[in-house]
Amino acid sequence: MNNKSDVSQDKSFFGQPRGLSTLFFTEMWERFSYYGMRAILIYYMYYSVTKGGLGFDQGTAASIMSIYGSMVYLSSVLGGYLSDRVWGSRRTVFIGGVLIMFGHIALSLPAGKMALFVSILLIVLGTGLLKPNVSEMVGSLYAAGDTRRDSGFTIFVFGINLGSLVAPLLVGWLGMNYNFHLGFSLAAIGMFLGLIQYWIGGKKYLSKDSLYPTDPLEPGDMKKLSGRVIVGLVAFALVLVLMYLLHALNLNNFVVLLSIIALATPVVYFVIFLTSKKVTAQERKHVWAYLGLFIAAAIFWAIEEQGSSVLALFAANQTNNNFLGLHISPSWYQSLNPLFILIYTPIFAMLWNKWGKKQPSSPAKFATGMLFAGASYLIMVIPVVLFGTNSLVSPLWLVGSWAVVEIAELLISPIGLSVTTKLAPRAFQSQMMSMWFLADSAGQAVNAQIVKLYTPENEVAYFMGVAIVAIVAGLIMFALVKPIKNLMAGIK
Repeated sequence: MNNKSDVSQDKSFFGQPRGLSTLFFTEMWERFSYYGMRAILIYYMYYSVTKGGLGFDQGTAASIMSIYGSMVYLSSVLGGYLSDRVWGSRRTVFIGGVLIMFGHIALSLPAGKMALFVSILLIVLGTGLLKPNVSEMVGSLYAAGDTRRDSGFTIFVFGINLGSLVAPLLVGWLGMNYNFHLGFSLAAIGMFLGLIQYWIGGKKYLSKDSLYPTDPLEPGDMKKLSGRVIVGLVAFALVLVLMYLLHALNLNNFVVLLSIIALATPVVYFVIFLTSKKVTAQERKHVWAYLGLFIAAAIFWAIEEQGSSVLALFAANQTNNNFLGLHISPSWYQSLNPLFILIYTPIFAMLWNKWGKKQPSSPAKFATGMLFAGASYLIMVIPVVLFGTNSLVSPLWLVGSWAVVEIAELLISPIGLSVTTKLAPRAFQSQMMSMWFLADSAGQAVNAQIVKLYTPENEVAYFMGVAIVAIVAGLIMFALVKPIKNLMAGIK
C-alpha cells in the first residue's frame, strides 16, 4: 500500500495495514540485535583477555554500559530532527539500520578495545536514527479516526518484546558458551535480516510520503544548522584538548563528560519550553507538570536500566546458575524484562479498561511505580543479608526483582508516553516527544557514575540506598499528585 487513502481497505496483517508487518519485523530484528548484544557486552568487557574478553575492571564495564544506553536515547533527538527536516522517516530508518549492522560487525571482529568504541559510536547513531522514526511510521499507517490504531501499536510493541525476549537466549548461549564474537555476529545477522525485509516491504507497503521530510530545511536553515554543528563540534574538541593538557583525558573522565552532556540536554529543553513566546500560559503549566513526571521517570529508568549492569554482575558472580538440573547462562536473565512485559501487558490493559474513569491519575500511577521500583531493590538486599557476599544464591531472587520492577515499568513507561503527547506545547510537539527518551538518557547518565560504587563488599548499602531514593521519590510524588493534577488542568 503506497497511498494513505488505501490504508482503510488494507487488512492483510491480522486485520491491520500490510505495512505494519514490515515495521513489526524491522523493529523486532533491531531489538533482537540490540538486546542480544547488550546481554553479553558487559561480560565481554570485563572477562580477562585469556577468556576472550577485554579485561576492563567490573566497575568501568558497568559504567560504560550505562553511558552507552544514555547516548543511545540521547541520539534519538538527532534521529527525529534528521527525519523531519532532511531525509524523511523511511530513509532515516534504513540508514540507522545500516549503521547498527556495521556496529555489530565491528564487535564481531577480534579487534580489541578500538572495535568496541567504534561499535558503540555506530550503534548509538544508528539506534537514534531508527528507533523513534519506526514508531512514528506506525502511526502514519492509519488515517485519522481509524479505530485500529491502538491495536496496531499493541501488535507493534509485541514485536519489540518478542525480539528482546529471544535475543539474550540465542546470542547469550552462543556468546557465553562458544565465543563472544560469534554472539555479536548473530546480532549483526539479525539486523541484516531486518534491513532486507524492510527494504523489500517498504517499497511495496509503506507510503511514499515517508520518503520525504515533513518540514524540509530551507537553504538558509542549512547554513545556520551547519554553523551550529561546527560550533558544537569545535567546543567539544576544545574540551577534550583542555582535558588532555590537564592530563585528565582518560576513559572515566570522558564518561563523566558524556554524563554531563546527557543531563544538561533536558535542562536546556525545559528552559526553552518554559521561556518560549510560542508557549501559552496554560501550556507552560503543562510543562511544569511534566517536569515532575520527568524527574520521577529518570529515577525509575536509572533503576530499571541497571538490569544490564549491576544485576548482570550479580547474575554472573553471586547467583547459583545450576537450578533444577538446568545450567542458566548469566546473559539469559536479560530476557526477564520483556518476558514480564508480555505477561503483564494484557493484565494492565484489562485493569485500566475495567476501572475506566475511576483509574488513578497519571501522577498517582507514577508514584505507585516508584514504590515498586524501590521494592525491586529491597528484594536484592535480602539474599545478601541472609547468605553474605561469598555465597551463591537462588536465581529466584533475581526473577523476583525483575518481576516487581516490570510492574513499575507498566505503571510508568506507557503512561509516560501517553501523557507526554497530551502535555506537549503545540509549537514543540515533536521535541516534547524526544523528552521522554531523554528521561531514560538522564537516568542512565546518573547510572554511569553510581554503578562504579557497586562492589560485593557494599552490596547491602548500594541496593538499600537506591531503594530508599526511589521510595522517597515515590512518597514525594504522592504528595505532589494534587498540585501536578491542577497544573495538568483536567488532562488525565
